[in-house]
Amino acid sequence: MTELDSLKALADPGKADQMQAYHKTPRVYLGVANPQLDDLVAEWRASRDVEGRVGLARDLWASDIHEARIAAAKLLTQARIRPDDAVWSLIAGWAAEFDGWAIADSAMIAGQKRLVAEPTRLDQVEAWLDHLNKWTRRAALVGTLPWAKMNNPKPGDVAARERILDWAARLADDRDWFIQKAIAWWLRDLSKRDAPRVHTFLADHGARMKPFARKEALRLVQDR
Repeated sequence: MTELDSLKALADPGKADQMQAYHKTPRVYLGVANPQLDDLVAEWRASRDVEGRVGLARDLWASDIHEARIAAAKLLTQARIRPDDAVWSLIAGWAAEFDGWAIADSAMIAGQKRLVAEPTRLDQVEAWLDHLNKWTRRAALVGTLPWAKMNNPKPGDVAARERILDWAARLADDRDWFIQKAIAWWLRDLSKRDAPRVHTFLADHGARMKPFARKEALRLVQDR
């Protein structure tokens, strides 16, 4: 596979060891920097149609190499993709395999674009809240962050925002640090657009959250 060969040609063993120690996930690391990945992905994307990008992303993901999985996600990170059903299907299919924040977040940045493009996909994401894999549960919040960041949401977006806040409330009892961090992240981003709603959420559910998460949720709010 020439794309994997291109990745491996950029390997830095010393950096790879540092990355593996940092991420603590048992897979192959090459030590390729993000700007290098971005350059490669830009070349791959430019030379392929949507079907070709999906096929390459699938193959890169299947290699289980850290940088290849990041590259697979970057390859599909694009606001306008038509048709995009195959793209969303591939990203959603990865969710159950997430085993760390770096790859999961990269994949869900790509997923965010597809969810905003077709909000009915939130029905599928809601099922992730009950998944045994904590990274899959967390992905439900990471993937829906655009609704926390909308400055002028339309009525449908407001309804989606409230729905996702209900998801955050469902996860508030989850004691995992990364889940709590994701709840706080969602609320923190929302606080820049609708601080009163965040205060209301914390009044209703904050006691079930960990102290650090409550603090983080309000970090950008002036009136604490």
